[in-house]
Formats: sequence, structure tokens, C-alpha cells
Amino acid sequence: MSAALTDRGGRRVTLRAVDDDNWRAIADIAPRDDQRDFVAALAARYLLLSMRGGVWTSLGVLADETVVGHVMWAYDEDDEAYWIGGVVIDASEQGKGVGRQAMLALIQLLSERPNCREIRLSYSPRNTGAAKLYEALGFAPTGEVEDDEIVVRLLVE
Repeated sequence: MSAALTDRGGRRVTLRAVDDDNWRAIADIAPRDDQRDFVAALAARYLLLSMRGGVWTSLGVLADETVVGHVMWAYDEDDEAYWIGGVVIDASEQGKGVGRQAMLALIQLLSERPNCREIRLSYSPRNTGAAKLYEALGFAPTGEVEDDEIVVRLLVE
């Protein structure tokens, strides 16, 4: 990464591959109760999708060296876009700027891939917090809806 991404407390936010040392901590990541309509109750579900589905790649979100979240990404050959999914920041870590920095780190990681021209994701229209974050990061609606979720995209130069 070119610039250090830090949360509001000054902790360095990074993404790390899931491995033998961190998978349990990542699997235990849980959102706030009021967010469970939008994301899985535990990140373990997303880890299983990555391991068994063959499409998604899971990454742990770390603040300094502590696991605080999960994100995953995939490449869709049909629309030639990278997709972000499974964004979960632990309830105890929310409101500290970790989610925003994790998204910036993932956008940077995907943007550096040679064929990346577009990054997409989808979210529930009721998830106003996610909508504000994604709009602030430059994502714009495509006009598409997938599984009752709004599809947005970020064009990569």
C-alpha cells in the first residue's frame, strides 16, 4: 500500500489473507444485532463461501495486529467486474473508521489488478449506513437490483 490507512484511533488498518493463525478470529467476527438483516451473524458463513464456493476470496481486516473484520472479493467474468462482498466489522470496532479504511484498502488492492476497470457491490436499500459509506467512496448506482439489493459501481482508471 502506498499510504498508511489508519482508523480514528491511529491504528494501522490492513487486509490479510486467511491462514492457520487467524481464521478462527475472523470466523468469530459478528456485526451489531441491528445489522443482521444485512450481513451474516458471523463471518464464518463468508469463510465457508470462500472455501467451498470457489468464487470468493476472504480477507481478514486488522487494526494493528488485531483481527477486527472480514471482507471478500471475486471477479465476475460475465460483467468483467470485481465484486466486494461479506463486509463485516465486529460490533465492538464499529464507529472507529475501520470499515472505511478496510474498504479503501480493498479498493486499492483490486485497482492494482491488471484487468480491473470496475468494482461493484450491492447493499440493502434499508442499510443507510452502508449507502452513505459507499457513496462517499465514489460508488454510484448502476440502476440494477440483485436479490433486492441496490448494485453500485466504482470505475477504476
